[in-house]
This record gives sequence, C-alpha cells and structure tokens, in this order.
Amino acid sequence: MTEATWPSPAPGSAPLPKMVAAQAGLELRTLIRNGEQLLLTLIIPVLLLVVFSSEALISIGRGSRIGFIAPGILALAVMSTSFTSLAIGTAFERRYGVLKRLGATPLSRGGLIAAKAVTVLTVELGQVVLIVIVSLLLGWHPVVTAVSVVSALLVIVAGSAAFSGLALLMAGTLRAEATLAAANLVYLVLLGVGGVVFPLTKFPAAVRPALRLLPSGALSDGLRAALRYGAGFPARDVIVLAIWAVVGIGLAARFFRWE
Repeated sequence: MTEATWPSPAPGSAPLPKMVAAQAGLELRTLIRNGEQLLLTLIIPVLLLVVFSSEALISIGRGSRIGFIAPGILALAVMSTSFTSLAIGTAFERRYGVLKRLGATPLSRGGLIAAKAVTVLTVELGQVVLIVIVSLLLGWHPVVTAVSVVSALLVIVAGSAAFSGLALLMAGTLRAEATLAAANLVYLVLLGVGGVVFPLTKFPAAVRPALRLLPSGALSDGLRAALRYGAGFPARDVIVLAIWAVVGIGLAARFFRWE
C-alpha cells in the first residue's frame, strides 16, 4: 500500500490582481450596506435630476432643461462618489486603524489604491446607467455618436482621477471629523457654483473663467460639450481635469498619513 502523495505547500501571497479584486469586492459590499453612502451616491443625484429638470424652475436660455441638467447630474454623481464618499470613507478608515492593519497584509499601498479606484469606477458605472435611464424617461435626447460617447467616458475618467486625488489628499491630512465637514461643504459649494445645476451664465462675467477652471466646472462643461452639443473631444476640459488630477494625486502621495 503506497502512501498518498500530497502537493507540496506553496506559501506566499495571492497574485496582486486577485488581492485587488478581493479588496474591491469588500469595499463594494461595505458601501451597499451603508445607507448614508447610498443616499449620497444614488438617491440624491436622481432626486436632483427630477427636481431640476422642471422647465419652470430656472431659465437656461435656448435648449431644453433636461438637456442641460442631465450631464450636470452625471458630473454630480462622479463628484459624490470619487470625492465626497471616498474622502469620508478613507478618513474614517484611517481614524479607526483600518489602513494601518491593511499595511500589515500582503496588499501593498498601491494595491489598496487600485482597489479603491476599481470600487469608485464600478459605483460610477451603476450611477451612469441609472441616471441615463431616468434622464431618457424624462425626455433627454443626448447626442449619441462614437465620438460623443468616447469623449464623455474620457471626461468621466479624468474627472474621477481629479476628484479622487483631492479626496485622498483631504482624507490623508485632516482628522476624520474635519474631513466629514469639509467634504460635505465642498460638495455643496461645487453643487451651487460649479456649473452642475445652475448655468455659469447666471454668474457675473468676471468670475466665469475661474468657475470653468474648477474640476466640477470642467467636468460638467466637458460632458455637456459631448452629450448636449456634440462638439467633439473637449480638450480644454480634459486638460483642466488632468492638471487637477496630477496636482491632487501628487500632493496626496506626498502628504498622506497612513496612521
């Protein structure tokens, strides 16, 4: 009778893509169980879409109200997920020592950031699908061509990178309570002055160029250029978002305190 042959032990960590996928799945499940985060990322943008799509609410000049507001709400959804939600969640993970404990696992810091990026993009995909469906039901007729769709996706990715860098900078340098207050305040300010639901033409001409340089202004302008006007690739807006992304991610990498 021969002895059973067992495979030799192979100690070591799992491949990086598998670890990133596992961490991203964990963060997605945590988000789904968090009613406050779902309110911020899904319910509020849809409610604002329905409320501000009313033609009688505010004049935007030529064109339908839904044609203006739908790209703005898409920008708001990106902002709520890649900035407000990410900043608050990461700040409290840092406060409770979650990031410190993850640092003791085989998952590297780069892997953790990659997992958060996958989580953000996955949530945004769901937001985009939901908002587009509701907008179409409200009478939205976007410009749908290969150029407009690819341009809109590039603007969303650039906007996500810009806001994620700013979120990590805030979460890694401020206390959790301060991040909670500051992230919500910035969210509300950009909602009002960032060209999301109110046309920048409603503001004094002297401040409009500065407002268009805000990440929210570039994001909403870029989405409208692609989906409302079919104006081709919005290079200026993508460049503005890329600059914000480089600055935010660079400063976050330099000053983020993991403990």
